[in-house]
Amino acid sequence: MHRIALTFAGIALAVLSSAATAAEPALPPAAAYDAALAKRVGADERGMRRYVLVILKTGPKRMPDGDARKAMFAGHMANITRLSEAGQLVLAGPFAQDPAGWRGLFLLAVESLDEARRLTETDPVIVEGEMVAEYHPWYGSAAAMVLPEIHRTLAPPK
Repeated sequence: MHRIALTFAGIALAVLSSAATAAEPALPPAAAYDAALAKRVGADERGMRRYVLVILKTGPKRMPDGDARKAMFAGHMANITRLSEAGQLVLAGPFAQDPAGWRGLFLLAVESLDEARRLTETDPVIVEGEMVAEYHPWYGSAAAMVLPEIHRTLAPPK
């Protein structure tokens, strides 16, 4: 009787193990290396590339509410669009309310901090002192370079 119980327990364990394995989602197949895409996005041998992360923080001068402030932010958005269309801005967006004064970020596809400064120093929020920029070299996935292409497909036309 003891032998039958052990045999039954072994069969039950095998069935449960098989069912648990079947319930687990299958891993997606490994993607094939795309040399043309890797070259287009500037990927190195690890699929990575250099960027500069720009943290925009509250600056020393808040622009008063009104038309000038609206124009400043319209210029800021135009600068974002220009940099994105030029393939230099990969990602941008505001932070939620932050007590440390963090307002937003840019992820720039540039090699140097100096180049990042040149691209952002004419942004109206920087020029007016509404925000100040902090620059950090960053090494990340070259896949980030396709985010602007994908984003354009997500926002409905105006």
